[in-house]
Amino acid sequence: MGVAKFKDLIVWQEAHQFVLMVYGITKNYPSEEKYGLVSQMRRAGVSIPANIAEGFKRQGIQDKIRFYNIAEASLEEVKYFLILSKDLNYISSNESEFTQAESVGRLLNGLISSTRRRKKT
Repeated sequence: MGVAKFKDLIVWQEAHQFVLMVYGITKNYPSEEKYGLVSQMRRAGVSIPANIAEGFKRQGIQDKIRFYNIAEASLEEVKYFLILSKDLNYISSNESEFTQAESVGRLLNGLISSTRRRKKT
């Protein structure tokens, strides 16, 4: 028997932890970034576990993969925002966030691969 709830997926759990990290660091950004970088980073970050959850519930394999791919794209977007944040000196380091992002990326890649294999069987 497979996973019953999206919350049981390790990739969702790790993506959720990543969003909490994003919210934590953006709390200290300059107030003029509230509707700029902070908003974009948080929205893109939340998109990752949200699309994993939505894809999990989709019935068709292609539909599932499409949502997981959206999650991957949002992850890449946040990775760029982390680079920008460091270059703007809003954060002194982005290493722990990048480590978490890479972990989420590997898990997402595995989820997509296993979902594709189900299509072929």
